[in-house]
Amino acid sequence: MAAAAAAAVGGAQPPQAEVPAPGLALDKAATAAHLKAALSRPDNRAGAEELQALLERVLSAERPLAAAADGEEAAAAGGGGGPGAAEEEALEWCKCLLAGGGGYDEFCAAVRAYDPAALCGLVWTANFVAYRCRTCGISPCMSLCAECFHQGDHTGHDFNMFRSQAGGACDCGDSNVMRESGFCKRHQIKSSSNIPCVPKDLLMMSEFVLPRFIFCLIQYLREGYNEPAADVPSEKDLNKVLQLLEPQISFLEDLTKMGGAMRSVLTQVLTNQQNYKDLTSGLGENACARKSHEKYLIALKSSGLTYPEDKLVYGIQEPSAGASTLAVQGFASATGTLGQLDSSDEEDQDGSQGLGKRKRVKLSSNTKDQSIMDVLKHKSFLEELLFWTIKYEFPQKMVTFLLNMLPDQEYKVAFTKTFVQHYAFIMKTLKKSHESDTMSNRIVHISVQLFSNEELARQVTEECQLLDIMVTVLLYMMESCLIKSELQDEENSLHVVVNCGEALLKNNTYWPLVSDFINILSHQSVAKRFLEDHGLLVTWMNFVSFFQGMNLNKRELNEHVEFESQTYYAAFAAELEACAQPMWGLLSHCKVRETQEYTRNVVRYCLEALQDWFDAINFVDEPAPNQVTFHLPLHRYYAMFLSKAVKCQELDLDSVLPDQEMLMKLMIHPLQIQASLAEIHSNMWVRNGLQIKGQAMTYVQSHFCNSMIDPDIYLLQVCASRLDPDYFISSVFERFKVVDLLTMASQHQNTVLDAEHERSMLEGALTFLVILLSLRLHLGMSDDEILRAEMVAQLCMNDRTHSSLLDLIPENPNPKSGIIPGSYSFESVLSAVADFKAPVFEPGGSMQQGMYTPKAEVWDHEFDPVMVILRTVYRRDVQSAMDRYTAFLKQSGKFPGNPWPPYKKRTPLHPSYKGLMRLLHCKTLHIVLFTLLYKILMDHQNLSEHVLCMVLYLIELGLENSAEEESDEEASACGPERCHDSWFPGSNLVSNMRHFINYVRVRVPETAPEVKRDSLASTSSDSLGSLQNSGTAQVFSLVAERRKKFQEIINRSNSEANQVVRPKTSSKWSAPGSAPQLTTAILEIKESILSLLIKLHHKLSGKQNSYYPPWLDDIEILIQPEIPKYSHGDGITAVERILLKAALQSRMNKRIIEEICRKVTPPVPPKKITAAEKKTLDKEERRQKARERQQKLLAEFASRQKSFMETAMDVDSPESDIPMEITTAEPQVSEAVYDCVICGQSGPSSEDRPTGLVVLLQASSVLGQCRDNIEPKKLPISEEEQIYPWDTCAAVHDVRLSLLQRYFKDSSCLLAVSIGWEGGVYVQTCGHTLHIDCHKSYMESLRNDQVLQGFSVDKGEFTCPLCRQFANSVLPCYPGSNVENNLWQRPSNKSIQDLIKEVEELQGRPGAFPVSISSETNLSKEMESVMKDIKNTTQKKYRDYSKTPGSPDNDFLFMYSVARTNLELELIHRGGNLCSGGASTAGKRSCLNQLFHVLALHMRLYSIDSEYNPWRKLTQLLEEMSSQLGSEEQQPEVPILYHDVTSLLLIQILMMPQPLHKDHFTCIVKVLFTLLYTQGLVALSVKCNEEDRSAWKHTGALKKNTCDAEKSYDVLLSFVISELSKGKLYHEEGTQECATIIPVAWSPESMEKYLQDFCLPFLRIASLLQHHLFGEDLPSCQEEEEFSVLSSCLGLLPTFYQTEHPFISASCLDWPVPAFDIISQWCFEINSFTERQAEQGKALLIQESKWKLPHLLQLPENYNTIFQYYHRKTCSVCTKVPKDPAVCLVCGTFVCLKGLCCKQQSYCECVLHSQNCGAGTGIFLLINASVIIIIRGHRFCLWGSVYLDAHGEEDRDLRRGKPLYICKERYKVLEQQWISHTFDHINKRWGPHYNGL
Repeated sequence: MAAAAAAAVGGAQPPQAEVPAPGLALDKAATAAHLKAALSRPDNRAGAEELQALLERVLSAERPLAAAADGEEAAAAGGGGGPGAAEEEALEWCKCLLAGGGGYDEFCAAVRAYDPAALCGLVWTANFVAYRCRTCGISPCMSLCAECFHQGDHTGHDFNMFRSQAGGACDCGDSNVMRESGFCKRHQIKSSSNIPCVPKDLLMMSEFVLPRFIFCLIQYLREGYNEPAADVPSEKDLNKVLQLLEPQISFLEDLTKMGGAMRSVLTQVLTNQQNYKDLTSGLGENACARKSHEKYLIALKSSGLTYPEDKLVYGIQEPSAGASTLAVQGFASATGTLGQLDSSDEEDQDGSQGLGKRKRVKLSSNTKDQSIMDVLKHKSFLEELLFWTIKYEFPQKMVTFLLNMLPDQEYKVAFTKTFVQHYAFIMKTLKKSHESDTMSNRIVHISVQLFSNEELARQVTEECQLLDIMVTVLLYMMESCLIKSELQDEENSLHVVVNCGEALLKNNTYWPLVSDFINILSHQSVAKRFLEDHGLLVTWMNFVSFFQGMNLNKRELNEHVEFESQTYYAAFAAELEACAQPMWGLLSHCKVRETQEYTRNVVRYCLEALQDWFDAINFVDEPAPNQVTFHLPLHRYYAMFLSKAVKCQELDLDSVLPDQEMLMKLMIHPLQIQASLAEIHSNMWVRNGLQIKGQAMTYVQSHFCNSMIDPDIYLLQVCASRLDPDYFISSVFERFKVVDLLTMASQHQNTVLDAEHERSMLEGALTFLVILLSLRLHLGMSDDEILRAEMVAQLCMNDRTHSSLLDLIPENPNPKSGIIPGSYSFESVLSAVADFKAPVFEPGGSMQQGMYTPKAEVWDHEFDPVMVILRTVYRRDVQSAMDRYTAFLKQSGKFPGNPWPPYKKRTPLHPSYKGLMRLLHCKTLHIVLFTLLYKILMDHQNLSEHVLCMVLYLIELGLENSAEEESDEEASACGPERCHDSWFPGSNLVSNMRHFINYVRVRVPETAPEVKRDSLASTSSDSLGSLQNSGTAQVFSLVAERRKKFQEIINRSNSEANQVVRPKTSSKWSAPGSAPQLTTAILEIKESILSLLIKLHHKLSGKQNSYYPPWLDDIEILIQPEIPKYSHGDGITAVERILLKAALQSRMNKRIIEEICRKVTPPVPPKKITAAEKKTLDKEERRQKARERQQKLLAEFASRQKSFMETAMDVDSPESDIPMEITTAEPQVSEAVYDCVICGQSGPSSEDRPTGLVVLLQASSVLGQCRDNIEPKKLPISEEEQIYPWDTCAAVHDVRLSLLQRYFKDSSCLLAVSIGWEGGVYVQTCGHTLHIDCHKSYMESLRNDQVLQGFSVDKGEFTCPLCRQFANSVLPCYPGSNVENNLWQRPSNKSIQDLIKEVEELQGRPGAFPVSISSETNLSKEMESVMKDIKNTTQKKYRDYSKTPGSPDNDFLFMYSVARTNLELELIHRGGNLCSGGASTAGKRSCLNQLFHVLALHMRLYSIDSEYNPWRKLTQLLEEMSSQLGSEEQQPEVPILYHDVTSLLLIQILMMPQPLHKDHFTCIVKVLFTLLYTQGLVALSVKCNEEDRSAWKHTGALKKNTCDAEKSYDVLLSFVISELSKGKLYHEEGTQECATIIPVAWSPESMEKYLQDFCLPFLRIASLLQHHLFGEDLPSCQEEEEFSVLSSCLGLLPTFYQTEHPFISASCLDWPVPAFDIISQWCFEINSFTERQAEQGKALLIQESKWKLPHLLQLPENYNTIFQYYHRKTCSVCTKVPKDPAVCLVCGTFVCLKGLCCKQQSYCECVLHSQNCGAGTGIFLLINASVIIIIRGHRFCLWGSVYLDAHGEEDRDLRRGKPLYICKERYKVLEQQWISHTFDHINKRWGPHYNGL
């Protein structure tokens, strides 16, 4: 048939493609055996030829491909043979031939026996769960399969489980990648020695067959590939070919799994060049093969080599100076490979094209090796296979096959070389691919296996120029998306940068190549080669410069930007991955002195690249205004290598620094970023949209900060330490645009800043200076100190979980850098600085995680505000740290007020950076500080406490770091010649502090107050002269100062620089014309910094003369200056601390301070400010105060709300609005009054305007989950453990009902039991009431409110308007007093007989209600609608149990069962018994009373036919017993002894008119107790054996005639036994029966206990009912006396009953009719039933009434046990492993979350299960996420996890993969919420699931 198919399609066939003769085909095995024998002979040429011919026939390459071309026709023509048949045939042949005539499976087993399994090498694909152990790994990429991991010993190691992103392979057994101690048991033994040699003939056939087979595969691949027109293969075609080849590739994959012996054969075949040559060249005669070969050549051509016409394009370009024409030519041939400039691409790269090319030409000069560029030439099968693997975009099967071969060492080397050879081609294919994500993962899947191995990487680097190839390929990849840089000089810029909007960057397409590069740089031997190779470094710096200045931001000044581009994330990711990570990799190898040379190389080429960059952007000395880029990778490379050189290599810093001019240029752009950060935080960039804030945040964010802001600040520190300090300081203030603010005048004009931004920009400038001067990250701190400082900063902001700390602490991004998270130092530092707070649980509170919080001594000594400011992403975190600090000081009693940030002593500076401190001792800074102090003292506007704080901080820093030469300073200070600019005499802060400044000339607007007044002074010429002499400080212009310095430096560094500097026009600095003219005025100041500080002290303390020098009292202070008193405090403390330090530093200062204090000056009144100005100055202050006030109000409001919520939610708080006030014992009936929470009115509930309780109705199956055994069920964690639900309460009740329905009349059955164990309706309320009409309008408003609520208004859901508790209905309150009044409760002395009659009469009277049903009132309407709600709450299957659908009996059963459900649940909430007594636990929140009214009203609509009323059977003796039985054809009624007594109680109560008399209630309970007791006796009699029975029968009979025989259980028991013996109940006991009944020795005590336990459930429910109906409290008691207490509470016990002798339950009996008569009547019914069905008769009697409380399944201690079993478990429907497996925690069912396989009528499995198992409530554990999800009706929420790791944290989605352990408290909380039905109230985040879970 296959032949026919082939013929039909292929047309004329070459002769050798005949199918072998049928005989041959049938007997493959024989042929194979024959060939094998032939080949084993010494002269095997004939055999070889015969085999070749056979293979030629079998593997004819033409067939499948023809089929692939038109498969459909083939299938039609060949009559269904289809394209698959021929291939299967071929595969069968191959298997047969390999096995050489034997069975293929035996052959496999035989080969496996020779496997030296030293390596595991298991290959997995994405989403596989694997393990990584950092303790055992040598390479950071090491991974283990689960099996090897669990078989090795990793206890106490730092390991985690992870889901593989890209796929991987198991490294167990590979000592290059992991330590041998971690190997598993299988791979520990080096077993190669004892594995026998492989027999030659075993694999002989394989060696012949496999080359042909692989060649055949390659031909298929060639044939199937069509070079598409657009150069993008359509994926459909490729996938089609691959599907056809699936069996062949799988066959190869299976071969690799046979072990080492087969792998080495495959390696030989794949790498043998001769084989390849022979097979591929001998194609001449076969047309088909020739065609495929041509296709191959075409594919090869586009693989790399440029098309010839491209050469011309390049030749025309003028070659750059450096490159020879030849290089350009060579380069051109390459770019086609990489740059992809083939003709199709030409048009779409517009104007930037020419520019890009020019750049490329410049680069080409260092491409050393032509071979990188050349066409691929294939020499072996392996090479061509890899080629097609790439061409077909890495199909998973092929990748797996190639990787499965890796354990073979020879193959590994060959494959790695081949991979490197195809590297450029891989890049090219990747760029074109549509599925670049998938492809990237597959590439990395391969490369990580090859390049993680250092030995291999080194070998390939040496032999195949791996580094050159990688760098060149990366360079070309980026070249395709370059654009012109607009930084600085837009028109003339020659610099090109990557365009972050391109797909290449946006989709991170480059990451596989970059990650390979980072991977190989982590090997020392490879990195050294890189650092030694100058050409490579130049190329690499070129590559880095593509990122320099990318993603430029221009400030929008007019309107808001229309489209916020999100390219910034691509830019940050690119810099981090492509520049920073390789940099960290290189840095990790520059740790020792011997590597100095490397650093010099990098620094040298880095500086060259920077110089080129400055030239390219035409940069001179001023950055262009209003633009900023956050990306300066060249600066950062330079900075980081400098830092390393000084820190680790002991290089002299000056030897690697450039000249001053270059330093000045270097500092400009990083400084620009710092200023822009301040601008962004001052909202000056608000028109650029949110993304600019995103950039500012990303720049300092923990993953980026040490590759971004830290190097920038370090570089600025280096520049500052080497440049002129005055120049540097003035540059800073100019960049921050606050120069104009720094004037003594009260008014000024700022030409570059709006007034509202001045204050925050000034704060920004000062903060930056503080950070610059106090940060020591790169200036002398050790790694451990850095780690500690980082950790303290993070912990001070907030308490942190362990994982968030790990995430927030910046680590060197390169994984091999030594400080890995979870490493030893991390844990030890953490335990030194923080305390662990275990998670706490408040029920109803949020789930907390284990947190770390700073130790007290950390707050005391290590809290460092500077570090906090540097590391905060959100400004609020700084405030949070200060608030926590304040709280600590208050709590520890160290400081009561609002403290200022503490001043922290710094680590000593490394000597290389000593120059940095000169900034603190330069006049410019001192002038600024003096001016600011003066302005603050004078209350000028725009100065905040923050400014003052920073000013004082800088002064203090200066005093700490001052030069020590006190003596000569004093001598020379008086020399007037130093005062050349009349501000300060010298540059030392210590001496300048005491220098008095008398007058200052300022430039002020003409309108300023200073002008008017000073003009008077200047009239008298002599006074002016005197001013002149006393040294008036000149108008000080920072800008002029800076210009001057700049000019000086440039002149000094090179004389011809004058031509370079463009003379700046000062237009930018002159005021715009509209503003008032500036004029010069002279101010009288007469202050020094010291005197200003002292006055400031007075001002801050609000007292005159508040400062008194402390050393006058205690001279000791000067000797030991470190006084704890000064370490924490506010501004006053800071001023005192500074003055003390100043006095310490110099005797003169000390003297002057004393002098100033003696002069006792009143604080300077803020003169020179008129009222009008005062207004403007105060405006800001007032705003600030208003802001504070608002904050305070909000806080107060929040706390009020909170306290309200607490009381509203509080269970026991007695509140005024409790609707169930228990009325006092006045005779008159007071009506209950209700408050409506919507309209606020209070009043009674009336017929016309009824009030209702806010209630939540929900279906519940919690009761049905009770089991009768104490042993809790465990979650199954193996196939053996299964949970069967037949012992649950629900199942037992179901069985009972269906049994009754089989034998008895349906309507009677429905009265004999309760339903609602599953799907019962539970009603709960928050206790708030509202008018029903108010509620309707409230619902209307909710319906119109379009805000997304978490609930559905259409389903009637809402939240209580007062306490926001979730609700879905309103239960009307019945008019009248709420709790029946005492009149009704007075015990009357009527006899029980009278009461029984009354009860019967009342029941028979229909509708004896105050409300007549006929008149439709609002109240009755509401009652009906709420009844409808109750019915609709549960599903139909939980309401309809009748055989005749819709029968009224069904509704009747449903209604009294609702009451039963609510009572039973309340009992469970109380712990299953009533021992605790007291009011209901749900105190004011119980709504049973109202519920009873509603149910009773509806129950009375169905009057029971008085014939069938069970009441008569209970209280009257019927005359003719026989009439009871019913005739044969009509089913009998249920015997009364089979009735459920609790159900009878509810039926009787609800059939009575409400409100009920207490007498009637007691009467009903008494009557029912007699029945219950009898049931107990019957059950007991059935339980014991024949001998016991006859013994009892006998003893009881003797006492029968005593006086209280009716109240003695033995008499009654013996009577019951004798009555029942008349029937067949006991007779059926065959021998088999006896075995089941446990022979218990029944003593009177045990019988009494049995009877009490039998009756207790009824008594409990009756007592609860009485409590709710009559408002009586329940007494509390011990468990053993519960029976007697409840029975006396219910009035069953006669009042005179004494408690001395042991209590006997029978004493509670009160028979309404003679006991023996009624009992025999009841027993007769049973006897007549057992005549027919003795077995069932007995089953129905034994009612098990001891149900244990419901529990969720017990979970194992360790999460891994659940995970390992369930995450691989298959779905029962589709037998695949579900994507999101889940397991129900109530019943243990395994379900698929969102699985489409298990979907039924649009309901997914979890939703369905939640309806079937929990009537709409489902609790599922998501296996892959360790999280619990709750489904409630149509909503769901994520509840959290009950499994926490060792640090008390959840691990949602198992992202961290650390071992998790059960948290018992959390599980208890979950179970509690399930039982108490409070999921809706406690969990806040609900969403609709649309049945899709």
